Amino acid sequence: MTGRIRQLIVGDVQADRVVPPSGFTAQLTLFVAAAMAFLTVFALALSLASGRLADRWADELARAATLRINAPADQRAAQTAAALTVLEQTPGVASARALSADEQAELLAPWFGAELPLDSLPVPQLIEVLETEEGYDADGLRLRLQAEVPGAVLDDHSRWRKPLVDAARSLRRLGLFSILLIGGAMAAMITLAANAALAANAQVIEVLRLVGAQDGYIAHAFVRRFTLRALIGCGVGVLLGMIGVWLMPAASEEGGFLTGLGFVGWGWLMPLAIPLLGALVAFVATSRAANKRLGDLT
Repeated sequence: MTGRIRQLIVGDVQADRVVPPSGFTAQLTLFVAAAMAFLTVFALALSLASGRLADRWADELARAATLRINAPADQRAAQTAAALTVLEQTPGVASARALSADEQAELLAPWFGAELPLDSLPVPQLIEVLETEEGYDADGLRLRLQAEVPGAVLDDHSRWRKPLVDAARSLRRLGLFSILLIGGAMAAMITLAANAALAANAQVIEVLRLVGAQDGYIAHAFVRRFTLRALIGCGVGVLLGMIGVWLMPAASEEGGFLTGLGFVGWGWLMPLAIPLLGALVAFVATSRAANKRLGDLT
């Protein structure tokens, strides 16, 4: 195996003359490999970012809940205190705190503006509830709140948490599927380029056969040249793609999901495998195309 890899890299000067060093097939192979590698970098970044987002939403929202106190203004403070007492006595509740007026105004600002007069509006009091790893009995807590705090409504975010997590995971699957499509398209284009090069050199191949060259010798020349072209093209595409990802805005709360499309930590090393995988795709595609074409020329 090591000898075959060395032979593929070093090559044979005489055999390399079979394949034209330039022309539209060479340019096509380099361009397709670079373009597909560039797109693969962004598809990989999308998949990884979606996975991180799904894990973050699943972890953060699963341990958070909101208790809403719908009560008249003169009873709101008393019911809020009673609800906090119930929550402190509930096993599985790590912490519970009533949001201040400024915090609630900040939550409503995107919809009603920053100058929202909460004092003149019947805005319910919100209580943030964080649970422990073991969790709490939501049904039992609702029953107790219904008895002791009639105006309390517990929302564990399950109604909208699952669709958000499912959407993020679907984006991750879409990114991985896009990578497979890109690989298939690259294999198809390189196969067409290899067939075109073989057809253009049909007379040269016939002469080589007449002087005793084996089909394997001829096929190896095409496989080596197209594999190296794909490797170089993918390397350029990955470099440009990683620069593009690096120039994208970093993740932020204000920017939302679109500012988190990038690599984190060791994730920056993952695109470095794309040129090797691209070369492997080119090797397989060219090998099949060369063997089939040479068989047809027999």
